[in-house]
Amino acid sequence: MYVYSFSPFQKHSLNQQQLLITNVVPEKGRKQFNSFRSLITSSAFLIGPAISGALLLITSVNISIWINAFSFVISAIMVYLLPNVNTGIDVTVRKINLKILKSDWKEVFKFSQNSLFIVKVYFLAQFFMIVALGMDAQEVAFTQKVLNLSETEYGLLISLTGVGSILGATTVSMVAKKLSIRILISLGYFMVSVGYLVYAFSFSFWSVAIGFMILGFFNSFSGTGFMTFYQNNVPIKMMGRISSIYGIFQSFLQVIFILLIGFTGDIIPVRYSIIAASTLMLVISIWQIRLVLMPSKSEYFAEEPVLKSTS
Repeated sequence: MYVYSFSPFQKHSLNQQQLLITNVVPEKGRKQFNSFRSLITSSAFLIGPAISGALLLITSVNISIWINAFSFVISAIMVYLLPNVNTGIDVTVRKINLKILKSDWKEVFKFSQNSLFIVKVYFLAQFFMIVALGMDAQEVAFTQKVLNLSETEYGLLISLTGVGSILGATTVSMVAKKLSIRILISLGYFMVSVGYLVYAFSFSFWSVAIGFMILGFFNSFSGTGFMTFYQNNVPIKMMGRISSIYGIFQSFLQVIFILLIGFTGDIIPVRYSIIAASTLMLVISIWQIRLVLMPSKSEYFAEEPVLKSTS
């Protein structure tokens, strides 16, 4: 419910988005921009399925698929028309070989050593999402087999989560200038974990709906805060390398955790697996809050920071 699994192409596209946003949007406006971006993404969570449903009512499945494909073509054209931003770094297309891969790994390792605090915050955020994805893999089994909800009720839960996401993104977009990056990250991750705890201990449709709406609402807080932190503190030339190389470990852990929570779900009741995972998320969020609120690290969360090379 909280995160989505991206293909390699989608991950590459997201890396390019981060490079473009970081270059085009000034540091002072990134938090506000990320909040509006979250609002648009959350709105699409409901608008997309609604349009799809309407198309299926007035047309056929084949026509709906063709319209969807055409929308991707339009998006590609719009992306092509975006201005070419001069990043000030070498953008020459390089032939991938072992030497280049080894060089990239060395640069990421060096950056990780010199910017340990940034890496810790980044790792905890990614690990939080990995655990959430593992729980999402058991979502249908939990809601239908444990809570005995129908497919219609499950669909309504997804819609309510979308409503919560839109409300949260709207709230963030309105108060982004008043809330610090620290508050966005701390409040966001903690309340998302609370939402999962409510979901884990739920016993009826409305109790699980409250949990889904809580995590949907505060997802925008955590996303806006973390992305602003990432854009402000990671050098542009390192963004792609960090996301790609760390993404290897993230994907590996993601598969392991999904298998783990699925395996434990066959040994012990699914509810206990979900409770254990949601408790782990709460622990991760508290750890993240302790890092973020360290007084000695306040410069990492400044609205107009200067990139640092040491932790």
